[in-house]
Order: sequence, then structure tokens, then C-alpha cells
Amino acid sequence: MRPLLSSWPFSSWVVWALLSAVFAALTAVLAKVGVTAVAPDVATFVRTLVVAGVLAVLLVVTGQWQPPASIPGRAWLFLGLSGLATGASWLCYFRALDLGDVARVAPLDKLSVVLVAVLGVVVLGERLSGLNWLGVGLIAAGALLVAYKG
Repeated sequence: MRPLLSSWPFSSWVVWALLSAVFAALTAVLAKVGVTAVAPDVATFVRTLVVAGVLAVLLVVTGQWQPPASIPGRAWLFLGLSGLATGASWLCYFRALDLGDVARVAPLDKLSVVLVAVLGVVVLGERLSGLNWLGVGLIAAGALLVAYKG
């Protein structure tokens, strides 16, 4: 018997990406409400504790836990750097939510999509078609237009 998460639709990256977008939208709105009662850095800390706790339970329940010693050094390095980047992103995001409207902060945060496309090409050697680049440009333009307070 195949595990639930390995069958369609859960085996599709598109489904997971769309779910990520839904949860990211909820994150922005819920965080904006939460950050009104505490300092942005405290809000980031609370969020981090919740994420770590949920992931710990998920790893145990799904049998994905593996001993830290079994993780290769290169993976530790890049996952560690990714964790530092995530922490910096979250700190900046919560600070922005504290200072600005969620409807303007979140679209600017999504300029990360544009940066990922550029870095994917420059650093990872990925290829994007002309149509893909048009989409990247439209995302950038859209984010800036939504963030503009006019």
C-alpha cells in the first residue's frame, strides 16, 4: 500500500506549490494581526517555535526522522545557510508587517520570485524561455503596482 502523500494529487509539485501560496497568504494576514500585540522580533520567535514544533511532530509521525550524523556536511552547510537566510527574511518580513499594510508588504516580499528566477539562471544554470521571462517581468511589475500607495 502506497503512503497517502505519494499518490496523486500529493505527488504533484504544482499542488504543493499552490498549497504553499495559500498558506503564505494566510501567514501574511495572521501575522499582521499577531504582530500588532507584540514586537516584530518576538513575533518571529513565536512563529519559529511553532514551525519547529509542527515539523518535529511531522517527522516523527511520517517516519522521516533521520539522525543528524547521517546528513552530509555539504547538506548541513547549505541548509544552515538557508536557515540563516530564512531567519533574516522572517525578521525583515515581520518588521515590514509591523510598519506597513499587509496588502503592500506581501507583494513586495513576493519579489523573491523574481530574484529566485534570476538566481536560478545565474547560479544554478537553469534556463527560462522568453515566455517565462515575460512572466517574471509581470510578477515584478505587479508586485510594484500593488505596493504603490497612490
